[in-house]
Amino acid sequence: MEGIIQSIVSALSGVPAELVVFLISLCPILELRGGLIAASILGVDMWKAIPICVIGNILPIPFILLFIEKIFELLKNTRFVKMINKLEEKAEKGAKKIMKHKKFGLFLFVGIPLPGTGAWTGSLVAALFHFKLKDACLAILGGLVLATIIMAFISYGIPAIISLFM
Repeated sequence: MEGIIQSIVSALSGVPAELVVFLISLCPILELRGGLIAASILGVDMWKAIPICVIGNILPIPFILLFIEKIFELLKNTRFVKMINKLEEKAEKGAKKIMKHKKFGLFLFVGIPLPGTGAWTGSLVAALFHFKLKDACLAILGGLVLATIIMAFISYGIPAIISLFM
């Protein structure tokens, strides 16, 4: 992930660091996790980076929860059918982990920063498996809080601790 972030950061050289962090946080796969890593690399203060990353990661979520099924339905009749099938397969993979524990499973799926997890995929699963909107939003927001704590520690806390011993 760090290699991808480095590539994006170098491609957007000259763009304000905060905007780079925001754009990375908007991206699927990278999301808040990638945004906080980028913020740390770019020297953005943690307390400034956290709200930027959270807002960037939250923005697409309502659209996914409310409209993804309709969008998929429309796109299945186009050349994007293979991409839609892959996304649905990814959601089904994630759903196996989530559906055992429903809301708590969704919270953990979004909150624990592992490859293939996060708010985008969690929202996709919640939408395709018809979670109640309120339950999905609360679980996803809670997961984002957990992911923020974990990634802030990884991106800022660990480097600060290491620098104390160097």
